[in-house]
Amino acid sequence: QVQLVESGGGLVQPGGSLRLSCAASGSIFSINVMGWYRQAPGKQRELVATITSDSSTNYADSVKGRFTISRDNAKNTVYLQMNSLKPEDTAVYYCNINIVTSYYRGAYWGQGTQVTVSS
Repeated sequence: QVQLVESGGGLVQPGGSLRLSCAASGSIFSINVMGWYRQAPGKQRELVATITSDSSTNYADSVKGRFTISRDNAKNTVYLQMNSLKPEDTAVYYCNINIVTSYYRGAYWGQGTQVTVSS
């Protein structure tokens, strides 16, 4: 059994910062790509950023230069540092982690954490 637990969302003013965390636990053999997605009301879920096992990163154009994804392999945790937040960043943020267990290889989703950017 694998569980993903997200934390760090909240309400922040435009220009502010937040740091999201997503920790995976359970019978994990290895972890490959880790990423963050977001879904705003009335919109489809979209990719925000990904990081590979060798720490290569990829970002959506809308967050480049403002968001930073990182990972701590010892803790099976992925982070998203969000700076210079804008109202259009308001969404539910989901982590997505590709995990290999003894019986399954696939992507797991976190429960989602709300990020609201508003004055």
